[in-house]
Amino acid sequence: MNCTFFNQPDYEEIHTYVQQYMLRNSKSSQSLIERTDRRGRYRLNTRGSADAQQLMLQFREKQEEEKEEEETKPQQDLSLDLFDTLV
Repeated sequence: MNCTFFNQPDYEEIHTYVQQYMLRNSKSSQSLIERTDRRGRYRLNTRGSADAQQLMLQFREKQEEEKEEEETKPQQDLSLDLFDTLV
């Protein structure tokens, strides 16, 4: 996002910005980001943040819907009948 053809970003500046952002936005129990047990590791706060729950993808429901659609669709016989008599 910060790279252009004419300007190279200062990686220390970006590192400091991201670090400060994470520290500021992980303090509340209702924030989008939460700290983990390991130092320097963060994750989405899916228990306390409604925004994080909105971001979670629910693959299981989609797979179940696809299986139901496959089971309910009748399969059409498209094979040729070799012994069909013409009248």
